[in-house]
Amino acid sequence: MVTVTGTAQKSSWDRGVLPPVEQVRPGLWSVPVPVPINPLRYVLVYAFELSGGGVGLVDAGWDTEQAWDALTDGLAVFGARPGDVRAVVVTHVHPDHYGLADRVRRSSGAWVGLHPADAALLEGGPAEAEELLRAMRGLLELSGVPEPTLPDPSEASMQVRTFLSMKQPDVLLHDARVLEFPGWDLRVIWTPGHSPGHVCLYSDDQRLLLSGDHVLPRITPNISFHSQRVPNPLGDYLDSLARMRVLTPEEILPGHEYRFSDLPSRLTEIEHHHAARLTEIERAVGRQPGSTAWELAAAVEWSRQWGELSAFMRRAASGETFAHLALLVRRGRVRRDQGVPARFSLEGGSPRSPAAPLSSATPPCAPLPDAPPGTPGRTAS
Repeated sequence: MVTVTGTAQKSSWDRGVLPPVEQVRPGLWSVPVPVPINPLRYVLVYAFELSGGGVGLVDAGWDTEQAWDALTDGLAVFGARPGDVRAVVVTHVHPDHYGLADRVRRSSGAWVGLHPADAALLEGGPAEAEELLRAMRGLLELSGVPEPTLPDPSEASMQVRTFLSMKQPDVLLHDARVLEFPGWDLRVIWTPGHSPGHVCLYSDDQRLLLSGDHVLPRITPNISFHSQRVPNPLGDYLDSLARMRVLTPEEILPGHEYRFSDLPSRLTEIEHHHAARLTEIERAVGRQPGSTAWELAAAVEWSRQWGELSAFMRRAASGETFAHLALLVRRGRVRRDQGVPARFSLEGGSPRSPAAPLSSATPPCAPLPDAPPGTPGRTAS
Protein backbone atom coordinates (compact mmCIF):
# COMPACT_ATOMS: atom_id res chain seq x y z
CA MET A 1 0.00 0.00 0.00
CA VAL A 2 1.20 3.51 -0.80
CA THR A 3 1.58 6.20 1.84
CA VAL A 4 -0.46 9.32 1.10
CA THR A 5 1.67 12.45 1.44
CA GLY A 6 -0.79 14.89 -0.14
CA THR A 7 -3.24 14.60 2.74
CA ALA A 8 -5.15 17.78 1.84
CA GLN A 9 -5.45 16.52 -1.75
CA LYS A 10 -6.70 13.13 -0.53
CA SER A 11 -9.26 14.78 1.75
CA SER A 12 -10.47 16.93 -1.15
CA TRP A 13 -10.64 13.88 -3.41
CA ASP A 14 -12.76 11.98 -0.89
CA ARG A 15 -15.13 14.98 -0.58
CA GLY A 16 -15.39 15.45 -4.36
CA VAL A 17 -14.01 19.00 -4.35
CA LEU A 18 -11.04 20.71 -5.97
CA PRO A 19 -7.93 20.47 -3.75
CA PRO A 20 -6.03 23.59 -2.68
CA VAL A 21 -2.99 25.09 -4.34
CA GLU A 22 -0.06 23.77 -2.30
CA GLN A 23 3.65 24.43 -1.92
CA VAL A 24 5.25 21.01 -2.39
CA ARG A 25 8.82 22.19 -1.89
CA PRO A 26 10.29 25.69 -1.65
CA GLY A 27 9.68 27.13 -5.11
CA LEU A 28 7.51 24.21 -6.30
CA TRP A 29 3.72 24.45 -6.34
CA SER A 30 0.87 22.07 -7.12
CA VAL A 31 -2.00 23.78 -8.96
CA PRO A 32 -5.23 21.80 -9.56
CA VAL A 33 -6.91 22.59 -12.88
CA PRO A 34 -10.44 21.22 -13.51
CA VAL A 35 -11.15 18.77 -16.32
CA PRO A 36 -14.69 18.92 -17.77
CA ILE A 37 -17.04 15.92 -17.63
CA ASN A 38 -14.45 13.47 -16.35
CA PRO A 39 -14.50 11.32 -13.19
CA LEU A 40 -10.89 12.38 -12.48
CA ARG A 41 -12.19 15.96 -12.05
CA TYR A 42 -8.82 17.75 -12.29
CA VAL A 43 -5.24 17.55 -13.48
CA LEU A 44 -2.38 18.59 -11.21
CA VAL A 45 -0.17 21.20 -12.87
CA TYR A 46 3.24 21.67 -11.25
CA ALA A 47 4.75 25.16 -11.24
CA PHE A 48 8.49 25.64 -10.66
CA GLU A 49 9.87 29.05 -9.71
CA LEU A 50 13.02 29.42 -11.83
CA SER A 51 16.24 31.01 -10.66
CA GLY A 52 16.66 34.32 -12.44
CA GLY A 53 12.89 34.79 -12.65
CA GLY A 54 9.94 33.21 -14.35
CA VAL A 55 8.02 29.96 -13.97
CA GLY A 56 8.29 26.53 -15.57
CA LEU A 57 5.15 24.39 -15.80
CA VAL A 58 4.80 20.63 -15.99
CA ASP A 59 1.48 20.00 -17.80
CA ALA A 60 -1.08 22.70 -18.46
CA GLY A 61 -4.69 21.48 -18.26
CA TRP A 62 -7.68 21.21 -20.60
CA ASP A 63 -8.34 24.13 -22.93
CA THR A 64 -11.42 25.68 -21.33
CA GLU A 65 -12.06 29.09 -19.76
CA GLN A 66 -12.68 27.46 -16.38
CA ALA A 67 -9.32 25.69 -16.58
CA TRP A 68 -7.54 28.89 -17.69
CA ASP A 69 -9.04 30.81 -14.76
CA ALA A 70 -7.98 28.06 -12.32
CA LEU A 71 -4.44 28.06 -13.69
CA THR A 72 -4.26 31.88 -13.54
CA ASP A 73 -5.61 31.95 -9.98
CA GLY A 74 -3.23 29.17 -8.93
CA LEU A 75 -0.19 31.03 -10.22
CA ALA A 76 -1.37 34.16 -8.42
CA VAL A 77 -1.13 32.35 -5.07
CA PHE A 78 2.66 32.73 -5.23
CA GLY A 79 2.69 36.04 -7.09
CA ALA A 80 2.98 34.78 -10.67
CA ARG A 81 0.83 35.13 -13.79
CA PRO A 82 0.65 33.30 -17.15
CA GLY A 83 2.91 35.90 -18.75
CA ASP A 84 5.71 34.82 -16.37
CA VAL A 85 5.82 31.27 -17.72
CA ARG A 86 9.06 30.47 -19.55
CA ALA A 87 8.48 26.78 -20.33
CA VAL A 88 5.64 24.24 -20.47
CA VAL A 89 6.81 20.62 -20.31
CA VAL A 90 3.94 18.25 -21.10
CA THR A 91 4.07 14.66 -19.87
CA HIS A 92 1.88 13.42 -22.73
CA VAL A 93 -0.35 14.65 -25.51
CA HIS A 94 -3.80 13.95 -24.05
CA PRO A 95 -5.96 17.10 -23.93
CA ASP A 96 -6.23 17.27 -20.14
CA HIS A 97 -2.44 17.73 -20.01
CA TYR A 98 -1.58 19.42 -23.33
CA GLY A 99 -4.71 21.46 -24.03
CA LEU A 100 -3.73 24.83 -22.51
CA ALA A 101 -0.06 24.64 -23.50
CA ASP A 102 -0.50 26.73 -26.65
CA ARG A 103 -2.55 29.40 -24.87
CA VAL A 104 0.20 29.73 -22.25
CA ARG A 105 2.77 29.94 -25.06
CA ARG A 106 0.81 32.70 -26.81
CA SER A 107 0.41 34.68 -23.59
CA SER A 108 4.05 34.49 -22.52
CA GLY A 109 6.34 33.36 -25.34
CA ALA A 110 7.15 30.18 -23.37
CA TRP A 111 8.52 27.15 -25.15
CA VAL A 112 6.43 23.96 -25.11
CA GLY A 113 8.10 20.56 -24.81
CA LEU A 114 6.73 17.11 -25.72
CA HIS A 115 8.24 13.73 -26.54
CA PRO A 116 8.67 13.19 -30.31
CA ALA A 117 6.45 10.08 -30.33
CA ASP A 118 3.53 12.16 -29.07
CA ALA A 119 4.45 15.16 -31.24
CA ALA A 120 4.08 12.85 -34.26
CA LEU A 121 0.43 12.29 -33.30
CA LEU A 122 -0.29 15.99 -33.88
CA GLU A 123 0.85 16.00 -37.51
CA GLY A 124 -1.72 16.31 -40.26
CA GLY A 125 -4.86 18.26 -41.08
CA PRO A 126 -8.34 17.50 -42.43
CA ALA A 127 -7.16 14.50 -44.44
CA GLU A 128 -5.50 13.09 -41.33
CA ALA A 129 -8.74 13.60 -39.40
CA GLU A 130 -10.62 11.48 -41.88
CA GLU A 131 -7.95 8.80 -41.65
CA LEU A 132 -8.16 8.82 -37.85
CA LEU A 133 -11.94 8.52 -37.97
CA ARG A 134 -11.63 5.52 -40.27
CA ALA A 135 -9.04 3.97 -37.95
CA MET A 136 -11.30 4.56 -34.95
CA ARG A 137 -14.24 2.85 -36.57
CA GLY A 138 -12.01 0.09 -37.93
CA LEU A 139 -10.70 -0.79 -34.47
CA LEU A 140 -14.17 -0.73 -32.94
CA GLU A 141 -15.40 -3.06 -35.66
CA LEU A 142 -12.36 -5.30 -35.21
CA SER A 143 -13.10 -5.41 -31.47
CA GLY A 144 -16.67 -6.48 -32.13
CA VAL A 145 -18.35 -3.38 -30.69
CA PRO A 146 -22.07 -3.64 -31.55
CA GLU A 147 -23.45 -1.09 -33.99
CA PRO A 148 -25.72 0.64 -31.41
CA THR A 149 -22.68 1.23 -29.16
CA LEU A 150 -20.50 2.82 -31.84
CA PRO A 151 -19.87 6.54 -31.22
CA ASP A 152 -22.04 9.11 -32.96
CA PRO A 153 -20.15 10.25 -36.10
CA SER A 154 -20.39 13.93 -35.17
CA GLU A 155 -19.10 13.25 -31.65
CA ALA A 156 -16.19 11.19 -32.96
CA SER A 157 -15.36 13.85 -35.55
CA MET A 158 -15.32 16.58 -32.89
CA GLN A 159 -12.97 14.54 -30.66
CA VAL A 160 -10.52 13.88 -33.49
CA ARG A 161 -10.58 17.44 -34.82
CA THR A 162 -10.11 18.87 -31.33
CA PHE A 163 -7.08 16.65 -30.90
CA LEU A 164 -5.56 17.61 -34.24
CA SER A 165 -6.14 21.32 -33.54
CA MET A 166 -3.47 21.25 -30.83
CA LYS A 167 -0.24 22.87 -32.00
CA GLN A 168 3.20 21.30 -32.40
CA PRO A 169 5.72 21.70 -29.54
CA ASP A 170 8.85 23.84 -29.78
CA VAL A 171 11.16 21.37 -28.02
CA LEU A 172 11.34 17.57 -28.34
CA LEU A 173 11.86 15.81 -25.01
CA HIS A 174 14.08 12.85 -25.79
CA ASP A 175 14.80 10.24 -23.13
CA ALA A 176 17.46 11.32 -20.57
CA ARG A 177 17.29 14.99 -21.57
CA VAL A 178 17.90 17.41 -18.71
CA LEU A 179 15.31 20.17 -18.76
CA GLU A 180 16.23 23.83 -19.07
CA PHE A 181 14.61 24.77 -15.77
CA PRO A 182 17.21 27.05 -14.10
CA GLY A 183 17.66 26.12 -10.45
CA TRP A 184 16.21 22.63 -10.85
CA ASP A 185 17.56 19.26 -11.99
CA LEU A 186 14.82 17.47 -13.91
CA ARG A 187 15.62 14.53 -16.16
CA VAL A 188 13.25 13.10 -18.79
CA ILE A 189 12.37 9.41 -18.53
CA TRP A 190 10.49 8.04 -21.55
CA THR A 191 7.64 5.82 -20.32
CA PRO A 192 5.47 4.77 -23.29
CA GLY A 193 2.22 2.90 -22.70
CA HIS A 194 -0.59 5.30 -21.78
CA SER A 195 0.56 7.24 -24.84
CA PRO A 196 3.47 6.47 -27.20
CA GLY A 197 5.45 9.47 -25.94
CA HIS A 198 4.51 9.65 -22.27
CA VAL A 199 7.38 10.92 -20.10
CA CYS A 200 8.06 11.15 -16.38
CA LEU A 201 10.48 13.63 -14.81
CA TYR A 202 12.96 12.84 -12.04
CA SER A 203 14.99 15.07 -9.74
CA ASP A 204 18.01 13.42 -8.16
CA ASP A 205 18.62 16.43 -5.90
CA GLN A 206 15.06 16.65 -4.61
CA ARG A 207 14.35 12.92 -4.94
CA LEU A 208 11.03 13.72 -6.61
CA LEU A 209 9.27 11.81 -9.38
CA LEU A 210 6.70 13.66 -11.49
CA SER A 211 4.82 10.65 -12.83
CA GLY A 212 2.15 12.15 -15.10
CA ASP A 213 -0.42 9.41 -15.73
CA HIS A 214 2.16 6.61 -15.75
CA VAL A 215 1.97 5.85 -12.02
CA LEU A 216 -1.08 7.05 -10.08
CA PRO A 217 -1.82 6.30 -6.42
CA ARG A 218 -5.22 4.62 -6.76
CA ILE A 219 -6.01 3.68 -10.36
CA THR A 220 -4.19 2.49 -13.46
CA PRO A 221 -4.11 4.49 -16.72
CA ASN A 222 -6.04 3.36 -19.76
CA ILE A 223 -3.74 1.30 -21.99
CA SER A 224 -5.21 0.92 -25.45
CA PHE A 225 -4.26 1.13 -29.12
CA HIS A 226 -3.48 4.27 -31.13
CA SER A 227 -4.21 5.23 -34.69
CA GLN A 228 -0.49 5.22 -35.45
CA ARG A 229 -0.50 1.44 -34.96
CA VAL A 230 1.43 0.94 -31.75
CA PRO A 231 1.69 -2.86 -31.79
CA ASN A 232 1.98 -3.66 -28.09
CA PRO A 233 1.03 -0.77 -25.78
CA LEU A 234 0.56 -2.93 -22.68
CA GLY A 235 3.96 -4.52 -23.19
CA ASP A 236 5.45 -1.03 -23.56
CA TYR A 237 3.73 0.03 -20.36
CA LEU A 238 4.99 -2.93 -18.34
CA ASP A 239 8.52 -2.36 -19.60
CA SER A 240 8.20 1.32 -18.65
CA LEU A 241 7.09 0.36 -15.15
CA ALA A 242 10.19 -1.81 -14.83
CA ARG A 243 12.38 1.21 -15.67
CA MET A 244 11.03 2.93 -12.55
CA ARG A 245 12.60 0.31 -10.27
CA VAL A 246 16.00 2.05 -10.32
CA LEU A 247 14.54 5.31 -8.96
CA THR A 248 14.43 6.16 -5.27
CA PRO A 249 12.02 9.08 -4.89
CA GLU A 250 10.94 10.30 -1.49
CA GLU A 251 7.68 11.49 -3.01
CA ILE A 252 5.71 10.93 -6.23
CA LEU A 253 3.85 13.86 -7.81
CA PRO A 254 1.18 12.36 -10.12
CA GLY A 255 -0.94 14.04 -12.76
CA HIS A 256 -4.18 13.20 -10.91
CA GLU A 257 -5.53 12.43 -7.46
CA TYR A 258 -2.87 13.06 -4.74
CA ARG A 259 0.82 12.87 -3.86
CA PHE A 260 2.18 9.67 -2.34
CA SER A 261 5.33 7.77 -1.41
CA ASP A 262 6.62 4.16 -1.61
CA LEU A 263 7.10 3.79 -5.36
CA PRO A 264 8.20 0.11 -5.21
CA SER A 265 4.98 -0.86 -3.46
CA ARG A 266 2.83 0.93 -6.03
CA LEU A 267 4.76 -0.57 -8.96
CA THR A 268 4.20 -4.03 -7.52
CA GLU A 269 0.47 -3.35 -7.10
CA ILE A 270 0.12 -2.24 -10.72
CA GLU A 271 2.17 -5.16 -12.07
CA HIS A 272 0.06 -7.61 -10.07
CA HIS A 273 -3.11 -5.96 -11.33
CA HIS A 274 -2.10 -6.50 -14.96
CA ALA A 275 -0.82 -10.02 -14.30
CA ALA A 276 -4.18 -10.88 -12.73
CA ARG A 277 -6.06 -9.24 -15.62
CA LEU A 278 -3.99 -11.18 -18.19
CA THR A 279 -4.83 -14.43 -16.39
CA GLU A 280 -8.50 -13.45 -16.07
CA ILE A 281 -8.77 -12.68 -19.78
CA GLU A 282 -6.93 -15.86 -20.75
CA ARG A 283 -9.36 -17.90 -18.67
CA ALA A 284 -12.29 -16.07 -20.22
CA VAL A 285 -10.94 -17.02 -23.66
CA GLY A 286 -10.79 -20.62 -22.45
CA ARG A 287 -14.43 -20.50 -21.37
CA GLN A 288 -15.59 -18.66 -24.50
CA PRO A 289 -13.33 -19.67 -27.41
CA GLY A 290 -13.94 -17.67 -30.56
CA SER A 291 -15.02 -14.54 -28.64
CA THR A 292 -14.35 -10.94 -29.64
CA ALA A 293 -12.57 -8.38 -27.46
CA TRP A 294 -15.95 -6.80 -26.73
CA GLU A 295 -17.44 -10.12 -25.59
CA LEU A 296 -14.40 -10.86 -23.44
CA ALA A 297 -14.52 -7.37 -21.90
CA ALA A 298 -18.10 -8.10 -20.81
CA ALA A 299 -16.92 -11.37 -19.23
CA VAL A 300 -14.29 -9.90 -16.86
CA GLU A 301 -14.61 -7.71 -13.77
CA TRP A 302 -14.44 -3.91 -13.82
CA SER A 303 -14.81 -1.30 -11.10
CA ARG A 304 -18.56 -1.36 -11.78
CA GLN A 305 -20.90 -3.91 -13.32
CA TRP A 306 -20.75 -4.04 -17.14
CA GLY A 307 -24.37 -2.93 -17.42
CA GLU A 308 -23.64 0.16 -15.30
CA LEU A 309 -20.85 1.42 -17.59
CA SER A 310 -21.59 4.13 -20.14
CA ALA A 311 -21.17 3.36 -23.83
CA PHE A 312 -17.91 5.34 -23.84
CA MET A 313 -16.53 3.44 -20.85
CA ARG A 314 -17.52 0.10 -22.40
CA ARG A 315 -15.59 1.03 -25.54
CA ALA A 316 -12.59 2.01 -23.38
CA ALA A 317 -12.86 -1.32 -21.53
CA SER A 318 -12.96 -3.15 -24.85
CA GLY A 319 -9.82 -1.30 -25.96
CA GLU A 320 -8.02 -2.27 -22.75
CA THR A 321 -9.09 -5.87 -23.20
CA PHE A 322 -7.75 -5.83 -26.76
CA ALA A 323 -4.40 -4.54 -25.49
CA HIS A 324 -4.20 -7.42 -23.01
CA LEU A 325 -5.15 -9.89 -25.72
CA ALA A 326 -2.42 -8.50 -27.99
CA LEU A 327 0.16 -9.19 -25.28
CA LEU A 328 -1.22 -12.70 -24.75
CA VAL A 329 -0.90 -13.29 -28.50
CA ARG A 330 2.71 -12.11 -28.41
CA ARG A 331 3.41 -14.47 -25.52
CA GLY A 332 1.99 -17.39 -27.46
CA ARG A 333 -0.86 -18.01 -25.04
CA VAL A 334 -3.73 -16.88 -27.25
CA ARG A 335 -4.26 -16.86 -31.00
CA ARG A 336 -6.54 -14.66 -33.05
CA ASP A 337 -8.07 -15.11 -36.44
CA GLN A 338 -7.70 -12.50 -39.16
CA GLY A 339 -11.39 -11.78 -39.63
CA VAL A 340 -13.47 -8.76 -38.66
CA PRO A 341 -14.33 -8.84 -35.87
CA ALA A 342 -11.22 -10.59 -34.58
CA ARG A 343 -11.93 -13.71 -32.55
CA PHE A 344 -9.63 -15.20 -29.95
CA SER A 345 -8.95 -18.76 -28.82
CA LEU A 346 -6.37 -20.37 -26.57
CA GLU A 347 -3.13 -21.43 -28.20
CA GLY A 348 -2.95 -25.14 -27.47
CA GLY A 349 -6.53 -25.36 -26.28
CA SER A 350 -6.31 -24.85 -22.50
CA PRO A 351 -5.02 -22.24 -20.00
CA ARG A 352 -1.51 -22.69 -18.71
CA SER A 353 0.21 -21.21 -15.66
CA PRO A 354 -0.62 -17.56 -14.83
CA ALA A 355 0.76 -14.97 -17.22
CA ALA A 356 4.08 -13.38 -16.23
CA PRO A 357 3.59 -9.88 -14.74
CA LEU A 358 6.78 -8.12 -15.71
CA SER A 359 8.82 -7.73 -18.91
CA SER A 360 7.07 -7.95 -22.28
CA ALA A 361 10.22 -9.20 -24.04
CA THR A 362 8.63 -11.70 -26.43
CA PRO A 363 8.94 -12.40 -30.16
CA PRO A 364 7.51 -9.61 -32.33
CA CYS A 365 4.24 -9.95 -34.17
CA ALA A 366 2.41 -7.98 -36.84
CA PRO A 367 0.90 -4.66 -35.63
CA LEU A 368 -2.80 -4.71 -34.83
CA PRO A 369 -5.17 -1.97 -35.95
CA ASP A 370 -5.59 0.62 -33.25
CA ALA A 371 -7.74 3.34 -31.69
CA PRO A 372 -7.59 7.11 -31.91
CA PRO A 373 -5.13 8.91 -29.66
CA GLY A 374 -6.17 10.68 -26.52
CA THR A 375 -8.52 8.08 -25.05
CA PRO A 376 -9.00 9.46 -21.53
CA GLY A 377 -10.49 6.43 -19.76
CA ARG A 378 -8.91 4.81 -16.70
CA THR A 379 -9.73 1.72 -14.71
CA ALA A 380 -9.49 0.98 -11.03
CA SER A 381 -6.46 -1.05 -10.09
